[in-house]
Amino acid sequence: MWFVIKLNVHEAKTHLSRYLEKLKKGETILLCKHNEPVAEIRGLPASPSRKRPIGLAKGQFTITDSFFEPLPDELLKAFSGHSE
Repeated sequence: MWFVIKLNVHEAKTHLSRYLEKLKKGETILLCKHNEPVAEIRGLPASPSRKRPIGLAKGQFTITDSFFEPLPDELLKAFSGHSE
């Protein structure tokens, strides 16, 4: 079941370890300052129990030789913030 816990900063700091367990179980914390929401805290998904196999997309696409060619100067300038 999914719940949202509304906490003020002081309460969150005082009982952080208690709330970490709730986050691990899927609950969400709405962090407030003076009862005004300022952030939402969610637990991270569980790590995969086994390593991801290599080559999952093998044969599903090809990379052409042009992929490895240098980018045009105007595009490189745009990426570096010098588009003018």
